[in-house]
Amino acid sequence: MPENEKILINRYIELASRAAGRGIFTNSEFLSAAEQNTLSRLPAQSLAAPYAFYGGYAAAERQIAVFGSEKLCGYTITPPITCLCAAPVSPKFADLLTHRDFLGALMALGIRREVVGDIVLQDKYGYIFCLQSIADYICKNFTEVKRTCVQCTPCSADSFIIKPPAQSQVVIASERLDALIAAVYQLPRAISADLISSGRVAVNSRLTEKISAAVTKGAVISVRGYGRFIYEGVERETRKGKLRALVRIY
Repeated sequence: MPENEKILINRYIELASRAAGRGIFTNSEFLSAAEQNTLSRLPAQSLAAPYAFYGGYAAAERQIAVFGSEKLCGYTITPPITCLCAAPVSPKFADLLTHRDFLGALMALGIRREVVGDIVLQDKYGYIFCLQSIADYICKNFTEVKRTCVQCTPCSADSFIIKPPAQSQVVIASERLDALIAAVYQLPRAISADLISSGRVAVNSRLTEKISAAVTKGAVISVRGYGRFIYEGVERETRKGKLRALVRIY
């Protein structure tokens, strides 16, 4: 087992023990799909308290793990995640900004990636999910993305609708994971198979190295270096016996 994975597991065990011993909820920082997978694979008996993942909105990719339960701690908790709206000061003259632009501007402020969750772009607005502990600092100092001046304020994740990507159609030979990834990203099957076997693919936040894994409707598939998509099942069979499937690609 790699040393960094051992450190991560020990951290999970520590957080669970603290929650159980003190009767308080504890939480990790934002976890990548691989880090979530490491936690999900731990036997339940190795943790002194149960846990749940939260990302601030449905289908979030980066999530925190909250250890504890209402029964154990005697109270309910609101996950310590804040949603910030970064709005252009002059929308008419704002650049068309990318996820990389927002993330780069945040990192330039000395903010660690682990305290920031997903960054969702809608029109010319950016919605940043972060730990509550860093929210005030971001609001005060996050004033420019690329050449666009922005104003950052807290908002409710329920105050805006994260529009799912437009539905797309792909033709696949079967609902195997390698076939689906190859169709979505227009890759040779050999390359999609290599992505899976090398640990670069997660299905519903769990890493898998099974090339022939069957994908079920509603699965969220993340491919490191390419993005993620939602699989929405087979629409119909083509005349040549292949499957016309529906996906939503982020």
